[in-house]
Amino acid sequence: MKIFSKITVILSIMVLTSACSESFFDLQPSNNVTTDSFFQTAEDFNIAVIGCYARLQGQVSFYTECCEYRSDNLSIPAPTAGTQDRYDISQFRETPANGLLQDFWMNFNNTVYRCNVVLDKIDDADFDSNLKNQYRGEMLFLRAFTYFNMYRTWGGVPTAKRVVSINEALGIGRASEQEMYELITGDLKKIVDEELLPVSYSGNNVGRITLGAARTLLGKVYLTFHRWEEARDVLSNVIGAYSLLPEPGAVFDVNNKMNAEVIFAVRFNKTVTGEGHGFWFSFPNLSDNHNQTSSLLGCFTDPRDKRRDLITYVVAPGESSLCVPQKFADSRNATTNNVGNDQILLRYADVLLMYAEALNEIAYSSSPTSPALESLNAVHTRAGLDPINISTLPDKESFRRAISVERQREFPYEGHRWFDLVRMGFAKEAMANIGLTISDYQFLFPVPSTEIERINNPSLMWQNPGYDR
Repeated sequence: MKIFSKITVILSIMVLTSACSESFFDLQPSNNVTTDSFFQTAEDFNIAVIGCYARLQGQVSFYTECCEYRSDNLSIPAPTAGTQDRYDISQFRETPANGLLQDFWMNFNNTVYRCNVVLDKIDDADFDSNLKNQYRGEMLFLRAFTYFNMYRTWGGVPTAKRVVSINEALGIGRASEQEMYELITGDLKKIVDEELLPVSYSGNNVGRITLGAARTLLGKVYLTFHRWEEARDVLSNVIGAYSLLPEPGAVFDVNNKMNAEVIFAVRFNKTVTGEGHGFWFSFPNLSDNHNQTSSLLGCFTDPRDKRRDLITYVVAPGESSLCVPQKFADSRNATTNNVGNDQILLRYADVLLMYAEALNEIAYSSSPTSPALESLNAVHTRAGLDPINISTLPDKESFRRAISVERQREFPYEGHRWFDLVRMGFAKEAMANIGLTISDYQFLFPVPSTEIERINNPSLMWQNPGYDR
């Protein structure tokens, strides 16, 4: 059987089993076609694993809506046709009926379902043990990443580490904070402690999840749960394993994908039908309101900062007027009419700034040669700026703020800002600075009403406080 036919058959069955389910776990009804006969060889599992990666392509808009428009980077001043849900998220007016949030919930849970299908079946498969470990590690990473995003969005959610029946799923309630922590870190620690994934790949496998990606994500999870020492320890193993490119713009060069700074990215290929995408953050004309806030534009206080140009809108290559941020400039493929920027989710600049954050939270250092300051300055000076003098950061709070500002300059449009603000404690202040007064309960989003109604049991599935009025 040809590879393309195998992909079509296996993914079609995985889609059918999820589509026929009414559960938030995208379950497999007992009367549905079984996938057992399709999980026999290493290549069968490889195709299924690739199908799990494929779900990430449908999650790019999550980082746009719930991380950029939710933050002080982008703001939509008024709804237009098709942007009501985005407007509501941007203005902190979203309700449990928000269609974007419903879509993200379903997409995330379908990703978990696909990962669990592979994990359920791989132990009984008979092929090379090292390859089995790799596939197992890739699935554990994607499941952990998915639950991490769900946790940061909604708090505790119903979880499953295997494919469960519909009746079982209807009896699973929202996980506690500790349960979410143990599940997410447990999956990632298994990868790291048992070294299930390779350090690197070659050929067509470049871009698959590596051991460095697992360590980086685990460090981000630890930071989110304020486990500073654990974050320091795991991130220290990533320091030096990657490198900053000399120029920040080179990181996003579509002709230099998966470069030395990129740790994990959602891959796209504009030359293959269905594997490219449209322009991100595009507007018809340079004169349009690009929704950039005064906070984003104002954070570039030094005109030498090379990162400012990356969020400057330019006419896209080959277009007459359509414009995009320089960071995502690409030209359409003549055959598919798509562009092919990768969505970079983890890169080395993030590691350096997370490492500096962990060290500062453990103990502020006034030393001009402290590892925390060195890591912060590595990112800061790469942008063409003079090193930060420790005398301007006399305490832990000022150092934390410097990291927050550096992250805003370094990662706009990359889906970090909102979660950075919540984690570092600056969300209310940052939103007030652009004219929005928010409450603590709005650090989380409302659980989609479809999920509340499906379970119909408030002791298992309840609405986040503040949205239950």
